[in-house]
Amino acid sequence: MLNGLWAFMMIAGIIYGSFNGNIQAVTEAAFQSAGEAVSLCITMLGIMSFWTGILKIGERAGVIEALTRKMTPLIHFLFPELPCGHPAVGSISANLIANVLGLGWAATPAGLKAMEDLKELEEERRSADPMYARSVPEGTASGEMCTFLIINISSLQLIPVNMIAYRSRYGSRMPMAIVGPALVITLATTLVAVGFCRERQSLELKRREAQKWRWQNRGMPGQESWTDGNAGGGRL
Repeated sequence: MLNGLWAFMMIAGIIYGSFNGNIQAVTEAAFQSAGEAVSLCITMLGIMSFWTGILKIGERAGVIEALTRKMTPLIHFLFPELPCGHPAVGSISANLIANVLGLGWAATPAGLKAMEDLKELEEERRSADPMYARSVPEGTASGEMCTFLIINISSLQLIPVNMIAYRSRYGSRMPMAIVGPALVITLATTLVAVGFCRERQSLELKRREAQKWRWQNRGMPGQESWTDGNAGGGRL
């Protein structure tokens, strides 16, 4: 979708420039933008490498593990069905720590690993519980996956490092001025996200209880899912 949108914008610009006699300006702008893109990538590569290295040092020094232990109550509050000691706990913690520090790019590897761990957990549930496997279509995102995605989208940030780097690269006189507004906005979005997830988890628990009753009395498991937009709740 995005690739098509960008292609349309470039083709439209070239056609418009050709009809208005500004094709030379379009060519110069294309080369200038390409140069700026390379320069920006080099700048962000240095910043990303630095902070990714800091996280790796923290991991080897045991800092990430210590923070993970401190965050365990929070993780189990956000993911109440996540088993204690599951590998996803560490991946989720590392991802949240990186996001709080504003290191969106550095958080990506931990986020992908967390999704893989959560997928494996869902497969274990399906193989261990036939009723669960029949009531939830294969390929449905688990509650933990949806919650993790929502928390990442809201993304509480104490220090938006990437945005500060962008502002500094493009000549902002006060690149750090974004810190206060970003903190307020991301805190608000995170609180809304947490409230939404807790509500859906409550609805999911009620749905499962009703589904279990139907299964025991009629042997007809339901197929509801909150991803299908049912008002009665479903998988989170």
